[in-house]
Parts: sequence; C-alpha cells; structure tokens
Amino acid sequence: MARSANRIALLLPMLLLALPAIAQEEPSLGRQVLGAAQEAANQENISTSLTVVFLMTVLSLAPAILVMTTSFTRIIVVLGFLRQAMATQQTPPNQVLLGLALFLTFFIMMPTYKEMNDTAIQPYIRGEFTSQWEALDAAIKPVRDFMFRQTRPKDIVLFLNIADLPRPETRDDVPTEVLIPAFVISELTKAFTIGFVIYIPFLIIDMVVASTLMAMGMMMLPPIFVSLPFKIIMFVLADGWYLLLGTLTESFN
Repeated sequence: MARSANRIALLLPMLLLALPAIAQEEPSLGRQVLGAAQEAANQENISTSLTVVFLMTVLSLAPAILVMTTSFTRIIVVLGFLRQAMATQQTPPNQVLLGLALFLTFFIMMPTYKEMNDTAIQPYIRGEFTSQWEALDAAIKPVRDFMFRQTRPKDIVLFLNIADLPRPETRDDVPTEVLIPAFVISELTKAFTIGFVIYIPFLIIDMVVASTLMAMGMMMLPPIFVSLPFKIIMFVLADGWYLLLGTLTESFN
C-alpha cells in the first residue's frame, strides 16, 4: 500500500506537466516543458538564482545594516535627546534630523569605507580574489575594526556568554553576529550618557523659570511657554550646533 502511494506521488508531477499537452494535443509542448525543466535544473542557473536572491536580501537589509554597523545610532539618538530637552516639538523636523544624521554618518565612516574600497572592492574588480566570499571577508574587516574601537569589552563578553561561546583569543575569533549587538548596546549607552549631559542646562532653565513663575503667583501659566525662548537663545548664543556636532564627531576618534 505504501509502495503504491509512493508511485502515485512520483507520477503526479509528471501528469501535471503532461496535462497542457494532452489538452491541446501538441506533443511539442511536452518537449518544451521538459527542456525548460532541464535548463532550470542546470547547476549554473541555480547558482546564479541563489546569488540574485542573496543580493536582493542584502539590499532589503541595507537600512538595518546602515543603522546597526555605523555611527548612525549614536548620532540620531543624541539629536533626538536634544530636541526633547529643548521641547521644540517637531522642530527641527524628522527629515532634517535624519538627513543630518546620515551625512554625519557618511563623514565619520568615510575612512572606513575608503579602506573597504582599497582592500576589497577594487581588488575584487581587478579579479584578485578567487571568490565573492573572500572579497566579502576583506570588505567586512574595516567595519569590524570600527565596531571594535567603539564597543565596550563587557558588552562583547555579555553576548559571548549568552551564545555560550568560548572566550576568544583574538578579535578574529569574535563572530560578527556577536559583535553587532554588542556594538549597538555600546552606542546606546554612550548616546544616553551624552543625552544626560545635554539635558542638564535645559533642566536648570526649566527649574528657574518654574520657580520664578511660582514666586510671582503665575502658577496657571505653563513654564514651558516661558522657558522655550530662553532655551533657544541660550543654545544659539552658546553656538550649540557647533559644540554638539563637533563633540559628537570627536567622540568616535
């Protein structure tokens, strides 16, 4: 019984392929379908198809790769803290903050990308690598070096322990799937530290304005309406964008 069922299962795809030929009474169609199936089964075509699928997957994950393996995370979180500390609602708008964060990311990552181009992309174009995977290993090395410089060792140890991996002897022994989440945690920690420092002067202004309004008996007036102009003028007079972006860029050195 089981053997009969297996035979039926094997004959079913053949019958499905033969149905169009039977319906149209065109024997050549069956040969065309068979030829197309043989061509699709060719190993080279399968390899090319898998390469295309892999490239499409990488392109779909490009935004996540940009966020998780570059300086973008720290920059956008700090800019978000600045806007919240100033209480300017949607000013600057999200498009401006994202654009500024992207351009700063390209500026900070340019040495890394230049090294990637010199050690991986250009040699691959010249045919110096035997395979695409060898070129990929060479391309990811500068990015790993950048992440290692910005990652705290304790964060790497955390994910090594979670993955139950042995203690690495060198940086090359640390898997990339362990390095990336450790790098993100380190970036978030540094961004929150910078955000705390940013909040202090604006918090002082809010406290002074709130105390002044309470002393004047104007308790019904929201302090945010009065403190906002003082926050803006203090930030402008202190050349806040120059100080913030300069310090933020230097924090990656």
